[in-house]
Amino acid sequence: MPRSPRSISESGYYHVVMRGNGRQILFENDADKGEFVEVLGRETKLHHIKLIAWCLMDNHVHLLPVDPDGLLSDAMCRMESSYARYFNERTGHVGHVFQARFASFPIEDEEYLLGAARYIHNNPRDLGFSAEEYPWSSYHEYVGTPRLTDTSMLLDLLGGKAAFSWFCEDKTYPEMPFEGRQRVTTSEAHEIAVRVLGGVDPAQLKGTPIDMRNKMLHSLWSCGFSIRQIERLTGIGRWTLSAVLTNS
Repeated sequence: MPRSPRSISESGYYHVVMRGNGRQILFENDADKGEFVEVLGRETKLHHIKLIAWCLMDNHVHLLPVDPDGLLSDAMCRMESSYARYFNERTGHVGHVFQARFASFPIEDEEYLLGAARYIHNNPRDLGFSAEEYPWSSYHEYVGTPRLTDTSMLLDLLGGKAAFSWFCEDKTYPEMPFEGRQRVTTSEAHEIAVRVLGGVDPAQLKGTPIDMRNKMLHSLWSCGFSIRQIERLTGIGRWTLSAVLTNS
């Protein structure tokens, strides 16, 4: 079955997730991360893409780009090819390095933008690091000197560097469950799902044509909603969800 076209962001803002193939390690050491940062800077500049946030984890990457010219897919393809070539040559690995298709989620409102930026900078908590302690994200560009990242918009929005640090550390701020690790209320989950689906109420998916329905279900799944959460939000049975989400 041919792939469904990507959802296009009217604002040009996206939350992008790149994963290692089969969740394999992408970065074995700091040199690997440094190489990826160089590739990231080169390709985003070449394709006139601004980076609002980024974070490199061991087996995946989070990016928050602004893509005014619709060149994101070309940039990501070149980025993945360049880094994969480096990684395979260095390690002797054979085969795909990245998962077949990167995930991209349109960001159309300020709340989603802030939640995504905060989530990206706090991702190192999974490794036992605070945002401040972890060297491989754009956090230090926000509190120090920008290199790859356009920090002006978020800093203006939040009120400066000190406010940005507080924003990342504030445990009362509602979390976005992009990878399913955060617990949220049913109403919060519904609000997030509507944003992920571009304004569509998840309860409407039952009556949506199958190809479009499955694409939207995958969007929820990729963001971290569990099958149980998707079942509650959509009313679609878990056996159907399991068949759609885990066997394709």
